[in-house]
Amino acid sequence: MIVIGGGLAGCEAAWQLSRSGLPVQLFEMKPARFSAAHRSPFLAELVCSNSLRSDRPDSAPGVLKREMRFLGSLLLEAAEAAAVPADRALAVDRIEFSRHIEERLSGTGKIEIRREEVTKIPDGEPVLVATGPLTSDALAAEIASLTGKNHLFFYDAISPIVDAGSLHYERMFRASRYVQGGGDYWNCPLTKEQYEAIRDEILTGRTVEPRPFEEAAYFEGCLPIEVLANRGVDTLRFGPMKPVGLTDPRTGSSPYAVVQLRAENRQGTLFNLVGFQTKLAWPEQQRIFRAIPGLENAEFARYGSIHRNTFLEAPSLLRSDLSLLSRPGLFFGGQITGVEGYVESAATGLLAGISMACRVQGRRFQPPPATTALGALLRHLGTPLPPKRSFQPMNIAFGLFEPLFRRLPRKLRGQAYAERSERDLRAWTESMGLAAEPRMWPRQPLKP
Repeated sequence: MIVIGGGLAGCEAAWQLSRSGLPVQLFEMKPARFSAAHRSPFLAELVCSNSLRSDRPDSAPGVLKREMRFLGSLLLEAAEAAAVPADRALAVDRIEFSRHIEERLSGTGKIEIRREEVTKIPDGEPVLVATGPLTSDALAAEIASLTGKNHLFFYDAISPIVDAGSLHYERMFRASRYVQGGGDYWNCPLTKEQYEAIRDEILTGRTVEPRPFEEAAYFEGCLPIEVLANRGVDTLRFGPMKPVGLTDPRTGSSPYAVVQLRAENRQGTLFNLVGFQTKLAWPEQQRIFRAIPGLENAEFARYGSIHRNTFLEAPSLLRSDLSLLSRPGLFFGGQITGVEGYVESAATGLLAGISMACRVQGRRFQPPPATTALGALLRHLGTPLPPKRSFQPMNIAFGLFEPLFRRLPRKLRGQAYAERSERDLRAWTESMGLAAEPRMWPRQPLKP
């Protein structure tokens, strides 16, 4: 089996193929060649953030993680081994996370990791492409020629990371939203005057613009702060700088706005500016963000930046088993299929690996039902487009699931979705004859 791309989806796909007893060649172009956003030579590098979003079992991301754990996900195994405190989110130490995945893949005895760039998709053999949002120009052109369509792309923005030792903690407070007595985030409180001054600087700051032949079309779930700031005076204050659920213990009241810092590694030596993805020029980032209380002398371990995200128009190109309509032996997984987010990318890699194994072993792949998170993602990729509508990537959300049979109070809906997902995924797993990990789905009842 050939898997092209050593990111989250490619690694998950290779893992699932090896679990099915199949030999795999996993191609990764690093370290011979790096994309504009990648820095680490390890497989499964996390670029935009170290957070894998909510781990609440009654949230849509939490349901997706539970399903992946049940199916033996390598991503979730590595995430739990490299977890750092992040309140109700699952965040990881990037280096430990990548190292765990690489060591596990290398130790299977069935996966050969080949460090070389692939510019042409091989003929004949079953091939899975999981080259992600930063697919090289050469391979993107090859994919475009195979699909008969121009590939689509937009830009994701990356948040800055600051050195923990350079912060003024006496000007911040530690708390998580709606949690009394401390928390996992450092919060930088802003007055109305400070907020408006920083917003003005963001609006007038110099940005790094796309090249003349590139069109920026941002994903709504990861907008640069300067785009948000331009939408209205209070857009940032109701977005990444919202003070809701946070009380400054020094004043006993909620700040006008806040900037939250989240641990980037287990040692707590690096912090991510939550939601501050940006295309501001690096000198501008340093000047503007140092006006935030507590960050006056911040040392930046990484500045924010933007990167291209390449993805297919999945509804018109892919089957429900994630193979190409025009070439059944060619599969796709990850963000290139048109999902957004680390976990969602790995989830489609997991499904593509299972689907590819079924094809090779002569078994029929039946997509999971849309009552599950995995099935809901596949349904999103396969839903025909309404007239004059373009296909857009999506994170997992309950809005993608098959609706519940009856209306429930909002606080109970997540639990109902989760319980239905567990029941239906178990039945699907048994019908497909797949190996499951029952211990990954605890038997205690879910709580809203």
